[in-house]
Amino acid sequence: MRITRRGRLALGGLFLASAIAAAYVEERAKLPAEEPRRADAARLMNDLMSGKADIGGPFTLAGEGGKRVSLADFSGKVVVLYFGYTFCPDVCPTDLHTIAAALDALGADRDKVQPVFITLDPERDTPAQLGAYVKSFSPRFIPLSGTEKETRAVATAYKVFYEKVRPPGSSHYVIDHAAFTFIIDQQGKYAGFLPPGTGADRMTGVVRELVGGR
Repeated sequence: MRITRRGRLALGGLFLASAIAAAYVEERAKLPAEEPRRADAARLMNDLMSGKADIGGPFTLAGEGGKRVSLADFSGKVVVLYFGYTFCPDVCPTDLHTIAAALDALGADRDKVQPVFITLDPERDTPAQLGAYVKSFSPRFIPLSGTEKETRAVATAYKVFYEKVRPPGSSHYVIDHAAFTFIIDQQGKYAGFLPPGTGADRMTGVVRELVGGR
């Protein structure tokens, strides 16, 4: 699936911010000790921004109560998809607040939208912890998790780079990850993405266009 014409029209003005992010990744890729993984990050970022690679696709992961949830279950709704983890200190909370605010601004049209959060840290994010975390931003969020293999497959499909990083002297790791918000249309097809820092008003406008609201 490629970025649709509608997706380009709605999201095209945001590619500059993503280009800046890509430049950062490419510069980090030049560091010898980090070259392999940063090269992967740059490749995924380039695939995402170019619009020439297949992005997204169907997935099935574990939802609340262990029930298996598929992208197809949201057919008929616009899906706002975010990848992150509950121990994230700042980026994830900021973006989830933005998504929640954008949904609230949609008014009645928010019933046509389904926000979904996929954890990149299934090792630590237990179902109970994950559910409590996302519901603290909005009760509309659906939390999903998978095995390490399932998580990697879905993240790669959406061109999301992530890795465990253990800061020097720390006994705990953090997840270094790309922070994009993905938009999937009512037919389950990738429509585009919003880069980090996108405001709630902009996000509301993009989603409203897809749901056909005013």
